[in-house]
Amino acid sequence: MQDADSTRPARTKAVSLRTERIPMPPPLRGSHDSLARQNDKTAADGLERILDENDLADRIARGMLVPLPASASLAVNGNLPKNHRYCRPWTARFLADLANIHAARFHRPLEVSSAVRTVEYQKQLAKVNGNAAAAEGDIVSPHLTGATIDIAKSNFSQQETGWMRSWLLPLEQAGKIDVEEEFQQSCFHITVYKSYMLSTPPLNAGQQQQKPRKTKPGDRKPA
Repeated sequence: MQDADSTRPARTKAVSLRTERIPMPPPLRGSHDSLARQNDKTAADGLERILDENDLADRIARGMLVPLPASASLAVNGNLPKNHRYCRPWTARFLADLANIHAARFHRPLEVSSAVRTVEYQKQLAKVNGNAAAAEGDIVSPHLTGATIDIAKSNFSQQETGWMRSWLLPLEQAGKIDVEEEFQQSCFHITVYKSYMLSTPPLNAGQQQQKPRKTKPGDRKPA
């Protein structure tokens, strides 16, 4: 007859596996170097800064910008002007991929809080938001190209925040995107590059081996 105590090690091991916690990935903080890289890479992708509402309307009409892929998995903030609910085609594909995988895991939609902006709009934003990146100069907000979107995270659970960091980091390390995790506006600021169209999103990003993300003192959080 088997001794009842002989089952304890297995039972204890099972309990420890159930209660083991996965470490929270560190924040994907922004930096001046990251913002400069976003400007360089969007320029290499042939993207120009969108000057004003007329310029924006022209690019939408020519199909250079496409609507945000709103769906049951992806909501758009109601305060975002309708003609600013656009992005580059590869950014739209990235959003659809991210939203679908997130919804399958967490059963609720992501929300886009900001997308394409114009130089004119960014100048106005800078007057009321000290965290906003410049509208003119060598290094400006990449929102002006239409390649960048913000994903709101104020309602995220700790699990969702950790999952997002784990899912986004491998794509950044592969050079497909750049991520600036903002805290004042509470969002993930993400610039997507044309090369994303050639990639397959990591379905199990949180289980991949990832290199630490390098940051420096004085990191800034561009908007």
